[in-house]
Amino acid sequence: MKFSISKVALAAVLFLAAGCARPAGFTTVKDGHFIRDGRVQKFVGTNFWYGPILASEGRGGNIARLERELDALKDLGLVNLRVLVGGDGPDGVFSRVDPALQTSPGVYNDTLLVGLDRFLAELGKRDMQAVLFLNNSWEWSGGYGQYLEWATGEKALIPLVDGYWPFMLQMRKFQTSVEAQELFFNHVRAIVGRTNSITGKAYRDDPAIFSWQIGNEPRCFSDDPKIRDGFIGWMTKTVSIIKEIDPNHLVSTGNEGLMGCESDPALLRRVNSIPGVDYMTIHIWPYNWNWAKAESLAEDLDNAIAKTDEYVALHSELALELGLPLVVEEFGFPRDGFSESRDAATTCRDKYYRHVFNMVSEGKLDGLNFWGWSGFAQPAHSRWEPGDDYTGDPAQEAQGLNGVYINDSTIDIIKQSQLY
Repeated sequence: MKFSISKVALAAVLFLAAGCARPAGFTTVKDGHFIRDGRVQKFVGTNFWYGPILASEGRGGNIARLERELDALKDLGLVNLRVLVGGDGPDGVFSRVDPALQTSPGVYNDTLLVGLDRFLAELGKRDMQAVLFLNNSWEWSGGYGQYLEWATGEKALIPLVDGYWPFMLQMRKFQTSVEAQELFFNHVRAIVGRTNSITGKAYRDDPAIFSWQIGNEPRCFSDDPKIRDGFIGWMTKTVSIIKEIDPNHLVSTGNEGLMGCESDPALLRRVNSIPGVDYMTIHIWPYNWNWAKAESLAEDLDNAIAKTDEYVALHSELALELGLPLVVEEFGFPRDGFSESRDAATTCRDKYYRHVFNMVSEGKLDGLNFWGWSGFAQPAHSRWEPGDDYTGDPAQEAQGLNGVYINDSTIDIIKQSQLY
């Protein structure tokens, strides 16, 4: 399945690639680095996926907490926040974001849309920026599986219930489903083309948006050439739609790097060579990738750091060749003893974070977003349940394991990494 880029979108890509200036406050790319208002922009940020939900006046909203969290993040210099635009599908689904933004194709929870507007308005007040991701290859916000269910009627599988292998086999189908992809493209058009109901500013004109992102960890889940072509095709079409509506903002894929490309360097190159992709993203998860084991986190820390250095170096080489900035926009390390407790120590995590943070100041990275910000949350259960505080750990994950709370010693590491 092949897609072509419209002439308007291609013109926008060429215009931006030529280094033409965006309005003040917007970020662009020049010579492989981010530029904002004529200066090189580097950042240490975090993942704050639930920010727009907090900004809502409806269920799940907590505007007082949102303001408190944003003030704390700003004080720490964490001014680049990676954020979920909103979940897809019906509410009440196990291990999924609740409430959802898009409850059925093209039908939105208006309260959450205003929450997204308010979230961007609050960022603007603080001169902060958001990376807004629009889709998800994983189940926790609906994503691939929900679009497939809407398009085909085949019920979306849940890994914790149905198993990861059946889930991944099902997710392959999204790459070649014209119907599912068109539903997603309509969502992209609706969100990217939106005008903020609070500020009256079109999203395309808002410098509080750092970049649009295709999705969270988009994968093809297959080595089948047809499926891979479909994977590249729908991402190419997504970028072209975004650029046609909004030529002012950067676009990124949200891909994990080699680990999200079936460990195939050729596929990694294809993903980052899509016309209009402005910078390279990678994710790093030492525990998930078996670089460190739950029972020996301290003993495995040096190995995790060495593997991290290798992974960054591999992608740095390709980013340099392609002229793209490099951002580690997701990385995490569990609490000591693999504990979920909010009060558990984070000695190993602190050492790991310090090492990754130093990569920005040393020039090895153009930015990073650790996963994830839990801030002032007080989780009530090991797994998130409706009514609980939102944390950096989404609903399908152990609450507290990877999230950074305001009382963690990790906060001191963040303060020491200040770039401002």
